[in-house]
Amino acid sequence: MTKEGYMDELLSLAHCALCPRLCGANRLKGDTGYCGAGASIRVALVSLHPWEEPCLTGEKGAGTVFFSHCSLGCVFCQNAEISSEGGGIVIDEKRLAEIFLEQQQRGAATLDLVTPTHYAPQIQRALATARENGLVLPVVWNSSGYERAEVIERIANAVDVFLPDLKYIDEDSARRYAGAPDYFRHAAGAIRAMVRAKGAPCFDSVGIMTRGVLVRHLVLPGRRHESMRLLDWLWREFGDTLYLSLMNQYTPLYRAREFPEINRPLTTFEYQSVVDHALALGIRHCYVQEGRTASKDFVPVFDGRGVI
Repeated sequence: MTKEGYMDELLSLAHCALCPRLCGANRLKGDTGYCGAGASIRVALVSLHPWEEPCLTGEKGAGTVFFSHCSLGCVFCQNAEISSEGGGIVIDEKRLAEIFLEQQQRGAATLDLVTPTHYAPQIQRALATARENGLVLPVVWNSSGYERAEVIERIANAVDVFLPDLKYIDEDSARRYAGAPDYFRHAAGAIRAMVRAKGAPCFDSVGIMTRGVLVRHLVLPGRRHESMRLLDWLWREFGDTLYLSLMNQYTPLYRAREFPEINRPLTTFEYQSVVDHALALGIRHCYVQEGRTASKDFVPVFDGRGVI
């Protein structure tokens, strides 16, 4: 098989290998992947979201498109209603391209594609159609970080900003909370591919990121030392060639009650110790959260707004 043929095969739904699960589902024949998605695109919410990082939101907000289903499945997921339970509305690629353009017309600062990986081929085609019709917004690939580096390389030309989570560095944490003991290996490879593709971050005249990588990390209760090791790795690997966002908004939702050690809010001490560690390393390109962000009030209402 030629390199071009192999790269096209990566985005095939006939034997799905879009994520590291490599489930091989024939989504074109009615099967669903490990993630729960079939061949049809399912979207749960289209909105102007004010609570993303400042370099993505601008004055009116990030133009979020929340896709249903997820290949990771964290037990504390705040979006479990759509990621695990599959809520949302089925649309086609033509409608998806229209949604992208509508977000631009609403004044969104960026086009923020949330949990997009399992729809990568459809999204890539819809983006091409939208660009032919005037889409110029920076496209943000907002993912769990559980990605295949090869897929990142394949879709990199369609994306301006990569916004991966980096959730776990310890195999035991990734196995216990996401059933993915190989999480860090794949996330590390994916982030390396993202940085290779996009290089150092670029910003426009009003501070919107137009190119680059911004890594998010949610600090978990009782896991602050794991967070520190994760920061050590990021600093060794990338230094200031990417931006970082440290989040204190952990809320024990979904199945968190089944795991007593994380069935509580994060303490101020836990979060601040991770922030202090970032400062001690020399990290400066880092967003931190202040005040009380650990609340169900910050979870979007997935009521299908803007989808049809």
